Amino acid sequence: MRSIRIIHAADLHLDSPFEALSAAKAAVRRGEQRTLLARLSDLASREGADLMLLSGDLLDSSNSFYETGEELVCSLGNAPCPVFIAPGNHDFYTERSPYAKLKLPDNVYIFHENTVRFVAVPSADARVYGAAFTDRASPALLRGFHAERRPGVYNLLCMHGEVGSPASPYNPISEEDLAASGIDYAALGHIHKASGLRKSGNCHYSWPGCPEGRGFDEDGEKTVNIVELSGEDCLLRTASISGRRYFKLSLDITGKDPLLLIHTSLPDDTVRDIYRITLTGETENTPDLRTLYQNLDEMFFSLQLRDETRMKQDLWETTGDDSLRGLFLTKLRAQYDAAQDDAQRFRVEQAARWGLAALNRAEEVVIHDNP
Repeated sequence: MRSIRIIHAADLHLDSPFEALSAAKAAVRRGEQRTLLARLSDLASREGADLMLLSGDLLDSSNSFYETGEELVCSLGNAPCPVFIAPGNHDFYTERSPYAKLKLPDNVYIFHENTVRFVAVPSADARVYGAAFTDRASPALLRGFHAERRPGVYNLLCMHGEVGSPASPYNPISEEDLAASGIDYAALGHIHKASGLRKSGNCHYSWPGCPEGRGFDEDGEKTVNIVELSGEDCLLRTASISGRRYFKLSLDITGKDPLLLIHTSLPDDTVRDIYRITLTGETENTPDLRTLYQNLDEMFFSLQLRDETRMKQDLWETTGDDSLRGLFLTKLRAQYDAAQDDAQRFRVEQAARWGLAALNRAEEVVIHDNP
């Protein structure tokens, strides 16, 4: 069998709300998200791809913007190969869904039934099997399924689903289902962390994760898959098409200048990225997040600062004083001494710090935008 090359992506979640960002920056991010579609087509052109398989949740919901539909039609129409879309639980297919309203280019096919069907693709010597979510949940679609084998023809699968979770409401797929499927490569979606290439029986499969993070639970590098099939062999490479990345950085500032430590701990170019920097360690004074933010803001697209430092052991030195501060600390010290474990003691200590910060008219906040 001749070799074929596949671009496999999923979980773009276009038009996400980006609730952790300011309204202005969230709008910027939604506009930038749409460019992922053009980058997919450009990648397919550079790689000489035979097929593009998009395994669901391209859209974050049915409330997509008109511009997003236009970009989907234009960018995927420019792809140099057939494109298949299998709607997932966020962008499930109905007669009222955004997909149903689009005038699709000839090279783009959207599965629209909650039953596995195939489309023959002679140019790639392949049959592409797939199915759509038609509601927010889906039963197990591969249970008992087996694709017909034809000499010289690859059996491919494009589908949204969850592997290894038999009770999942999102098209649960088992290793046994995949092994018995007669599929050469299964392009899956739904899980936002990439799986790498896996194999069950003679079926190779993977999910690429999301191609660009939308929050700090999707931090770090994100990629799409480039899959090469040659007979029974399967190779997987990854490529980055993301424009921005989320990063979490935790720094112990004990005995150190926080601003200097942050500067020396960051890579050279962070201006396009979204960072959450958490300060830890023991300090004599509550870090001044506002001043830090004002000095760092221009280095990032968006910055969050968090203070998780602990006061040095003299936190309780004014306990028992005849003052508001002393009365406050006396009550908390009693709770601290009665705590059953370190976690409880830490929570009481944090309450003491926040209370003292309030009494000092200091701040203990997470800053999302210019203060």
